[in-house]
Amino acid sequence: MEKKPRLLIVVGPTAVGKTRLGVELANRWNGEVISADSMQIYRGMDIGTAKITKEEAQGIPHWGIDLVDPDQPFTVADYQEYAEAKIREIDARGKLPILVGGTGLYVRSITDYLDFTEAAVDLSYRQALQKEAEEKGVTHLHDKLAHVDPVTAKRLHPNDVKRVIRALEVYHLTGKPMSEAYEEAPEEPKYRMVMIGLTIQDRELLYERINQRVDLMIDQGLVNEVKRLLQKGYHKGLTSMQAIGYKEIISYIEGMMTLEEAIEEVKRGTRRFAKRQLSWFRREKRIHWFDVLQKKQDEIHKEITQMMAGIL
Repeated sequence: MEKKPRLLIVVGPTAVGKTRLGVELANRWNGEVISADSMQIYRGMDIGTAKITKEEAQGIPHWGIDLVDPDQPFTVADYQEYAEAKIREIDARGKLPILVGGTGLYVRSITDYLDFTEAAVDLSYRQALQKEAEEKGVTHLHDKLAHVDPVTAKRLHPNDVKRVIRALEVYHLTGKPMSEAYEEAPEEPKYRMVMIGLTIQDRELLYERINQRVDLMIDQGLVNEVKRLLQKGYHKGLTSMQAIGYKEIISYIEGMMTLEEAIEEVKRGTRRFAKRQLSWFRREKRIHWFDVLQKKQDEIHKEITQMMAGIL
């Protein structure tokens, strides 16, 4: 029987050191990195998405970055197809695939048997639901989902309108609740897998790191990056340009707020995002967590080495 590919995964909130650890592990285990970041897929969006630089990569191949232009659609299903093919290809070359990133659904699409392919897109139905939410309220839409898919409804907050609409769209197109994709998943794992989670238990220290990262992005030229994207015709209505760090700077460029206010909004939005990332990943019981401020780097590597013995 053919051996399943090995897979090492590094997740956690933003600004915790995932990128650096990914490179260190790739150097140690003869690996190549696949990004699991839904914003790093866009070309030209480099500073605001904290893409790895050539120097930081240290010659380690990084995949899943700069896949599409900011106005091109790219779904979780697209990512799943791309990343799974890349994992097989890296493994076939005798190297270790290392998935690194903080987009929970991207990671879940790889670790679990989620079938996104059946559910296409029905834009008119989606727009009708959006109008319904505006006219009757988000709770009405959430109640509608609870009626056809109580499991997914329980998982989603009523204010998460985008995902509530997507879950209703999946039911509308397939006649099956989205939660069945989770329930029908085979027990057998897809890969010989180790999942590592990086965190900083002290929230204030994590938020301090986030604030410093945002200041660094501004110093590196985030405002000019956003101006260049707007000059190329990428407008604020695009999904890509709604990313944290981009929509706030656009508001500054349009004169809606001062640069100081925009920077503060980016920091606040990123802190909230980190909180959501932690909530998502905390539900994943297969993750081995490390507090990067409480464990030394060599101790983390030592423990990962012990875990890797189980999949080699």
